Amino acid sequence: MPTYTFLNSESGIEYDIDLRISELDKYKEKNPNHIQQLSTPAIVGANGGSLSKTSDAWKDRLKSIKSQAGAGNTIKV
Repeated sequence: MPTYTFLNSESGIEYDIDLRISELDKYKEKNPNHIQQLSTPAIVGANGGSLSKTSDAWKDRLKSIKSQAGAGNTIKV
């Protein structure tokens, strides 16, 4: 669901609200003193897990820890 930024013209408070696109026009009609502000979408700079971006030395260390942790450990390697 997109996040929209609005400015309350009476109080001067800027706030974010999550709305469906289909609900945006209805919200603006019900709140004429709230002005939608121009904002840029949040850009995700990375995807995937952090383990895939680590060095082999760290992965080897995790394997060592996992082997010594005993049965029932939840360490993901």
